[in-house]
Amino acid sequence: MRAQLARVDAVLVQAVIAAALSFAHLHDIASAAGQDGWKAWAYPISVDLLLVAAWRRLRTSDAKAAGWCWFVIALAASLGANVATAGLLDMHQVPAWLRILVAGWPAVAFLGGTLLAHSVPTTTTADTEEIEDQEDVPEPAPEPPAQPAAVEPPPERPAVPVPAALVDHARKVADEHRTRTGTPIDTPTLRARLGVPAPMAEAIAAHL
Repeated sequence: MRAQLARVDAVLVQAVIAAALSFAHLHDIASAAGQDGWKAWAYPISVDLLLVAAWRRLRTSDAKAAGWCWFVIALAASLGANVATAGLLDMHQVPAWLRILVAGWPAVAFLGGTLLAHSVPTTTTADTEEIEDQEDVPEPAPEPPAQPAAVEPPPERPAVPVPAALVDHARKVADEHRTRTGTPIDTPTLRARLGVPAPMAEAIAAHL
């Protein structure tokens, strides 16, 4: 845990030192190019903010071309100021082209910051197109209702063997019932008169 904290502290100290030196170099270049007072202090802030905005676009968006473009521009401005103040440039006699670059930097930084902050990321457009494509897909047709299963007829009862003598006797009973009542004999009555089970009575009625 202590080693990790020490490593983090070392990185943080290094970042603070690098930022302070770069900030001072940018201030010196702006001051040498004719930007005095608070304007000279605003230039390093503008460069660092554009650098941070470009780095954020590279980390959080798929549209990396604009992020890389403005990151390189901000890095070149910061790195150029560091190199120029290393004795390669006469700070008391700045060339005209450097004065032009320093004077035009606010417009360039404003344009870059605006494009990075308000441009639509590619991921949002892709998601919108995907949603539109999903809306254009027709809904599948509903499946037809399942046909009810065919009702199988109940199995036929096995035929009950009926003796011929019993059939003759049942015929006599049926004739007697018709003569007495004037109506054909029904199966329950035939069963009661013959004293046979219901399947046997049904089989005898089928022979009549």
